[in-house]
Amino acid sequence: MNVREEIYNAKGERIFTQDEMKRGAGLRDEAIDSKNVVIALLLGLCGGWLASWVVGGEGLFQYLVSGVLGSFVGSSLLQRFNINLGIRNDIGRDIATATIGAIIVMAVAHMLT
Repeated sequence: MNVREEIYNAKGERIFTQDEMKRGAGLRDEAIDSKNVVIALLLGLCGGWLASWVVGGEGLFQYLVSGVLGSFVGSSLLQRFNINLGIRNDIGRDIATATIGAIIVMAVAHMLT
């Protein structure tokens, strides 16, 4: 006998069946939204620019690359060591994370060159 499990919201309305959830029902078709890419680039640019004050360096391209790479490095390190920055504002927290990571990326780049 095949039991069909359904998922309900708090009001008791059916949202999805379990089969629909497995197929990804309700998810957006677009994997990456262009607006999110632009926001990530701008946050990385701010983080790279702030990191250049600490480590040194100049140039829009360097700010962008170090900031975007730094956002990945910073977020992975902060999660790995379970560090909470205590910043409630999402944008401020993202810029601070990108700055921390960009400082690390730029310091490693300076050591290698």
